[in-house]
Amino acid sequence: MSDILDDATIDQFLESLDSWHRDGAALKRTAAMASFPDAILLIDRVAVIAEELDHHPDMDIRWRTVHFSCTTHSAGGLTQRDLDLANQIEAEITSISTS
Repeated sequence: MSDILDDATIDQFLESLDSWHRDGAALKRTAAMASFPDAILLIDRVAVIAEELDHHPDMDIRWRTVHFSCTTHSAGGLTQRDLDLANQIEAEITSISTS
């Protein structure tokens, strides 16, 4: 099981990814994509990453807007796995948005 991160570590991480915010025991991000197909592509890419990491975010799609929530349920809070996943999600958002 992963260790729960302290507030200072989480706050430092959030300073580096200002599109993300903390909501209790989760990191959250909303991404407005250019089109519905781009939103689906993002969901698909994140699904592949999640399977590779064996760490799965909650994902919700509303037309071209995708909501992400990352937490480690088994640990009861935020762990390094959530920060790593959020970084990879952010990279995919950037990749799709700039292509």
